[in-house]
Amino acid sequence: MFKHMKCGSGCLTAMESVRWAFRCGSWTPSPAEWLFAVRCVQAEERERIGQFVFAKDAKSAMAGRLLMRKLISEHVGIPWDQIRLERTAKGKPFLANPPSSSSSSPSSSVDRWWSFNVSHQGDFAVLAAEQGRQVGVDVMKIAMPGSSSVSEFFRIMNRQFTDHEWTTIKASGPEWTQLGMFHRHWALKESFIKAIGTGLGFDLQRVEFDISPMEIQEGEVYTSTRMHLDSEEEEDWVFEECLLDEQHHVAVALGKQESNTDDVCTFITVSHSSSSGPGSQRFSSLDSRVSTRPPNHSDR
Repeated sequence: MFKHMKCGSGCLTAMESVRWAFRCGSWTPSPAEWLFAVRCVQAEERERIGQFVFAKDAKSAMAGRLLMRKLISEHVGIPWDQIRLERTAKGKPFLANPPSSSSSSPSSSVDRWWSFNVSHQGDFAVLAAEQGRQVGVDVMKIAMPGSSSVSEFFRIMNRQFTDHEWTTIKASGPEWTQLGMFHRHWALKESFIKAIGTGLGFDLQRVEFDISPMEIQEGEVYTSTRMHLDSEEEEDWVFEECLLDEQHHVAVALGKQESNTDDVCTFITVSHSSSSGPGSQRFSSLDSRVSTRPPNHSDR
């Protein structure tokens, strides 16, 4: 069964916000469960997932695709077997068949476009979604470099950050703390690039972050980090930061909002556990949301 921690107050306001995190590392689908998951996604999605060399990466990619479909099914109201996802020229997924904005349902929320984004790295797949606002998300697992020292790793990555950012990283403490600060900066930059949908050609030195606070705690959401783009502070952009656990840092980039609200939405933990933590409520299992027959062949 899935469960979720309830969002902070105001998550379901006039403009909705969604934050989901799924621990892929503990997901061990049976062959039948994997086949069912494969039947829930389009042919081109299956092809992309099938190109991963390692099963762990394929599993994480599948989780990301299912999170997007869960979002569209539950918040936009399109049945699973009718959802059509495509990608922009730069590779950002979007809903290709949104419902009409003239829906007769009084509770319909499709009159404002949804922006959504997923990321998977380490043990988690995460999704962030917003109505009427650009959004990008990135998750990074703090880990030692595989084949080099920390100092050599930083030397190789030197061009990815500004002098100010490197000063912040290297002044943060011992090597492990420096790695955490490195991955925190990286997640922030990736979240912004994914929000604007520019792809891999963007010069990361064009964006510079002033980190605040220097230390963050698991279970809290922080929004005080600021970004400069081409040396100018971008006041319209907000960056949410949190730790899913002691090793996984998540950054969410939020563009200019259409409504005046300072609400902060925490990440929902989507897990296999049937127990419910404080302030949580249980989701139905994923397969109860999906048609029992495979999607139509036309749903490529």
